[in-house]
Amino acid sequence: MSELVTLLLPALLIFCLRIVDVSLGTLRIGFLVRGQRRLAGLFGFFESLVWLVAAAQVLSNLDSPVKFVAYAAGYATGTMLGVSIERWLAIGESIMRVVTPVDSPALEDQLRQAGYYVTVLNARGRDGDVRVSFSGIPRRKIPEMLKLLNSVNPSAFVTFENTTPVRLAAGGLRK
Repeated sequence: MSELVTLLLPALLIFCLRIVDVSLGTLRIGFLVRGQRRLAGLFGFFESLVWLVAAAQVLSNLDSPVKFVAYAAGYATGTMLGVSIERWLAIGESIMRVVTPVDSPALEDQLRQAGYYVTVLNARGRDGDVRVSFSGIPRRKIPEMLKLLNSVNPSAFVTFENTTPVRLAAGGLRK
């Protein structure tokens, strides 16, 4: 029993450390892409620190396949968890595009009443004339936005694209 604990406890530690370090790495990349370099740097510091402890645990005994498996399993689990956390936090902005036939219910008035800015363009699609509505929204508002769109025009074609807003300010660009 003592041998089993001696084998599994370090493997469990490695597994947990890898979950933490890979999750931090996923969040770090998300912050970096969105231009939040200070947060990305902070997450990178802790990510590398945790990774170093995990790697030292594995490299201290290269004859333990259980540690290797724990290391790889922690990486895979950390990847999935990191993506889930990033989606849950929903940090950042998205551009929403809504394409609707011109003869279907218009969305822009309801979106504006809900407090969103909307730009509408007339266009021609495969099946005729369409309206393309664009709106910049916080990512965390996407579920709310989909509910609103579904209530007004359930057949609308909707896409979201993550973006990093840049606003022009006196004297240059500002993020």
